[in-house]
Amino acid sequence: MSERWWRRRKRWDSLFDDFSEESNRDENIMDEMMRRVFGAPPEKKKHKPYVFGFSLTLGSDANPRFRRFGNLQSDYCEPQVKEQRQPLLDVIEEERDIVVVTELPGVKKEDIQIHATQGNITISVDTLERKYHKELTFPVKTDPESAVATYKNGVLQVRLKKLVDKQLFTR
Repeated sequence: MSERWWRRRKRWDSLFDDFSEESNRDENIMDEMMRRVFGAPPEKKKHKPYVFGFSLTLGSDANPRFRRFGNLQSDYCEPQVKEQRQPLLDVIEEERDIVVVTELPGVKKEDIQIHATQGNITISVDTLERKYHKELTFPVKTDPESAVATYKNGVLQVRLKKLVDKQLFTR
């Protein structure tokens, strides 16, 4: 009679065991590579949760804009986890307005502080649970008095009018 079925099954099990071990090894190697590339703190020194990311957009001038967000500050030496996070932020330049869209999850509307000038905007939150801070320079001059802010489902949107040079219209 041919080989018994459990002997054949055992060979298949060992094949899957080998595959599983190899897969676990590959996963550990990838984890280590990601830690080295993105500068995440080593596992033994992880005290606080960290967030790191970036967004890449094309501006109206077709130049790429690269923005980092999170609380992981990497230097040439060891990376540091800051208590204050830089929120994910996007700037949309419309014909007459500048729209700043920021993700601020887990905060109340009344905890958000916005300070805008003609050339930049500062958005910050300082509570016991969450700390956010972001300063941004606008691509054009804006009217800070025209600022309208809305906050819904953890997303803050600030709309500011662009300043128009009045000399262009006085001919």
